[in-house]
Amino acid sequence: MSVPSPEPRRFALLVPVKPPALGKSRLVGLPDDVRRELAAAFALDTVAACLAADLVGAVLVATDDASFSARLSDLGCPSIPDGVTGDLNGSLRQAAAEARRRWPALQPVALCADLPALLPADLDAALAQVGDEPAYVPDAAGLGTTLYTASWDRFDPRFGEGSRDAHDLQAFAIALDAATLRRDVDDLDDLRDAVALGVGPRTDMLTREL
Repeated sequence: MSVPSPEPRRFALLVPVKPPALGKSRLVGLPDDVRRELAAAFALDTVAACLAADLVGAVLVATDDASFSARLSDLGCPSIPDGVTGDLNGSLRQAAAEARRRWPALQPVALCADLPALLPADLDAALAQVGDEPAYVPDAAGLGTTLYTASWDRFDPRFGEGSRDAHDLQAFAIALDAATLRRDVDDLDDLRDAVALGVGPRTDMLTREL
């Protein structure tokens, strides 16, 4: 008798999103309204890619922007208020506590909201490498982090300046060539690189006009 394959590990994605009016301040040279719309588009395209990934069982966004929450709802993604504004890691821990209440069988994953080129297949490829130890994905520059995951009891995100080194002290780097998962967008050079990879439909619509 064949032994059934174990069920794959599944994940709850936690995506913190600043109100678009406050996000992406380093996209200098763009009008404020364009910068705001780009910030929203990045996040919506990121969330849509997460929802389409096979290993993602749920997505939860932490944001204080009510109108943006409505746009997330249209995608079928729940959101909660960001009760720890100004403390990204605190926001993620709070979101993890709520996600654990809703989906205790899943494993939490913190993901940046500025990955407009993200492909569900790249996200799945990274998550498929996750085992029992905390893990992270470094950004394209090799200094920051775009994804961090650990079990509920060990979930301790350390995003911020030098986050790759901070995560490297307590987690292993997932080794894969997933350019769309590593290409976060902080400035216009990053945006050009993301567009070259191929961005989601909302970002694509806006960047055609730049």
